[in-house]
Amino acid sequence: MSKPLTDQEKRKQISVRGLAGVENVSDLKTNFNRHLHFTLVKDRNVATKRDYYFALANTVRDHLVGRWIRTQQHYYEKDPKRVYYLSLEFYMGRTLQNTMVNLALENACDEATYQLGLDMEELQDIEEDAGLGNGGLGRLAACFLDSMASLGLAAYGYGIRYEFGIFNQKIVSGWQVEEADDWLRYGNPWEKARPEYMRPVHFYGRVEHTPEGVKWVDTQVVLALPYDTPVPGYRNNIVNTMRLWSAKAPCDFNLKDFNVGGYIQAVLDRNLAENISRVLYPNDNFFEGKELRLKQEYFVVAATLQDIIRRFKASKFGSTEYVRLDLSTLPDKVAIQLNDTHPALAIPELMRILVDVEKLTWEKSWDIVVRTCAYTNHTVLPEALERWPVDLFQNLLPRHLEIIYEINRRHLERIAKLYPGDHDRLRRMSLIEEGNVKKINMAHLCIVGSHAVNGVARIHSEIIKDTVFKDFYDVDPQKFQNKTNGITPRRWLVMCNPGLAEVIAERIGEDYIRDLDQLKKLLKFVNDDAFIRDVAKVKQENKMKFAAHLEDHYKVKINPNSMFDVQVKRIHEYKRQLLNCLHIITLYNRIKREPNKSWTPRTIMIGGKAAPGYHTAKMIIKLITSIGDIVNNDPVVGDRLKCVSLIIKRLDVCPTVIPAADLSEQISTAGTEASGTGNMKFMLNGALTIGTMDGANVEMAEEAGEENLFIFGMRVPDVEALDKKGYDAMSYYNRIPELKQAMDQISGGFFSPNQHDLFKDLVNMLICVITVDMFKVFADYEAYIKCQEKVSALYKNPKEWTKMVIHNIAGCGKFSSDRTITQYAREIWGMEPSLEKIAAPDDIH
Repeated sequence: MSKPLTDQEKRKQISVRGLAGVENVSDLKTNFNRHLHFTLVKDRNVATKRDYYFALANTVRDHLVGRWIRTQQHYYEKDPKRVYYLSLEFYMGRTLQNTMVNLALENACDEATYQLGLDMEELQDIEEDAGLGNGGLGRLAACFLDSMASLGLAAYGYGIRYEFGIFNQKIVSGWQVEEADDWLRYGNPWEKARPEYMRPVHFYGRVEHTPEGVKWVDTQVVLALPYDTPVPGYRNNIVNTMRLWSAKAPCDFNLKDFNVGGYIQAVLDRNLAENISRVLYPNDNFFEGKELRLKQEYFVVAATLQDIIRRFKASKFGSTEYVRLDLSTLPDKVAIQLNDTHPALAIPELMRILVDVEKLTWEKSWDIVVRTCAYTNHTVLPEALERWPVDLFQNLLPRHLEIIYEINRRHLERIAKLYPGDHDRLRRMSLIEEGNVKKINMAHLCIVGSHAVNGVARIHSEIIKDTVFKDFYDVDPQKFQNKTNGITPRRWLVMCNPGLAEVIAERIGEDYIRDLDQLKKLLKFVNDDAFIRDVAKVKQENKMKFAAHLEDHYKVKINPNSMFDVQVKRIHEYKRQLLNCLHIITLYNRIKREPNKSWTPRTIMIGGKAAPGYHTAKMIIKLITSIGDIVNNDPVVGDRLKCVSLIIKRLDVCPTVIPAADLSEQISTAGTEASGTGNMKFMLNGALTIGTMDGANVEMAEEAGEENLFIFGMRVPDVEALDKKGYDAMSYYNRIPELKQAMDQISGGFFSPNQHDLFKDLVNMLICVITVDMFKVFADYEAYIKCQEKVSALYKNPKEWTKMVIHNIAGCGKFSSDRTITQYAREIWGMEPSLEKIAAPDDIH
């Protein structure tokens, strides 16, 4: 087969990026050379690739700055309501290409670098990932920032500038090994430090109740230093701000009472304060109640609220004089969205500011807080819900504990009036959980302190109303909403799959990029042979490109004509990578049994990080690599089956594998995956989904037609019924010969010849000896294997397969984060999105 075009060559042919103006190219070259000249240090004459990357990044950044300043001036002139998206995670990935796409500069930069004898893709590859998130929740925040800017909302993302983001993964002898992600080591061209907005954050101390009011005294102070990153909207000249806080020790830190010889230690101890923003906690869907994590949560909230109130009070752009002193109008001008419970302390902190500092009454303050704050729930897994020990609060945030107690007292008083004598209900709904260790339930705090509570897919929003938060739904049904997650089509189609973006644009024009519902127009091409051929050709090119990538980086040779069957997500028991493993083993055994049968060739790729302390997840990675060692080296199987363990070094593995995938594995136990967003990315990029009726899969099936997805397994009511009856793993093991064979191979050392009992913990969990498989892998095994047979059969008919793909792409409109954000804006924040462009600043010369 002929070598596929590079993305660069493809971009030369396509219109989606806008044409490169000749004068633009010449300006870019001039600016590039100017930046390169200033980037190089005096004693170096030869530029490195990294020097070229920084010169290009700074050249592109020049085009952002004027728009950024103009946007902020525009907001001060118009004084719109502003939305503050508070999140402990922002998984931004790389910025250069995203900025070029959103500013319509990509073609011109491509041409300019080409004329300078450079390869733009190579330069893009030098950029470090801003991996300040674990997975779905942090990446969602990044998509939301892109959509808020593209919809002209006055929005700010607030978080922490972690010095070390999510760890880099290495696989050594089949085991995951973590490496620190020193992403700032060469500097970050996209951020601007703003020391003039540095804010103090207080910890520890004690509370004094005086006639003049409550005072929090004798505290330790840490300074929060903001770094701003521009967030450009899609071709509308709007540039919003993501502000991330970094912890700094004050100059007098620990120096007030040092004695002779204590000075050096006092300066060294500054690290203790600055550790707050040192590292991202690497847990996904798991709560770890460490003091440092609570400090991070309060740090971001305290710094952000001071900033919000300063901006609310200030009048003009760049002015520091306060003109708006009446805080009762705060909810008319400010919306605060809490991304999960991690920023829940915004509720008591805003109360503290209003009551203790601004001297408002409790009732007035509480009304302001509730009308300002809204809460997004991201999980129903009990081990993920935040419950902080009261003792930790008493020590670290004594005033906030008092405020939470008072919020709880008033809340329970209301419930007692509604349900006289129902003590069990009071216990269930309290913000304080009694027990050996008294704990604060942060989700309860968020629900009570917010005017809106939303889940992230329809099924998830129903589950929280019916189960986890049913008591709260009963008393305040009007608070509960659904906001199904979405993804930005700029990063997840235009950027990562330019070939498909162009094939679509040729048929329906380019407006779909900002109005993804227009993909429905593709339905009229579902039987168009030329379109079917084009879609299949793009997929094949993407597969060839990814196969070449695997050979270069992994030294793994795969068959690009095989079905690419992909599961890329965090490793977690509920996501059931183990079910995928059982299918691989079953397929392997079948090929071995009947080597002469005509099998549909498959390359099964599983990738994802395991939290460093999550033993089971790490064992799952070892199992995947061990299965690969046996399967991939068996001459009988050849290239009909390959099992590849993808190493997730960075978010940007996803944009290479997703466009190449034929089959997307979304196989969590029904009722456990709140939404998922990877499922949407694969669907938009022309993969078919094999999945359970869980999370957003339910709505994907609704949009594309259930007959166009491979849906299998238990639904939520079936899981509940099985829980009632009691899940008996051994009954499946004894009844299904192929399952028994696969499990016996795992437990008998077939995949671990040097240590036969290596996987005993996994085996015991799956067969429910000692530990229990909460996620019922065996219960869905049979249905999954049968469904996979249907997948293999359809893959043998490329035309019918591609028609199904077109149905899926056409059904993706709902899953744009533009739609999600439009709903948040109208239904929670009381804001109206706008597609109008603002005036561009003068061209940069």
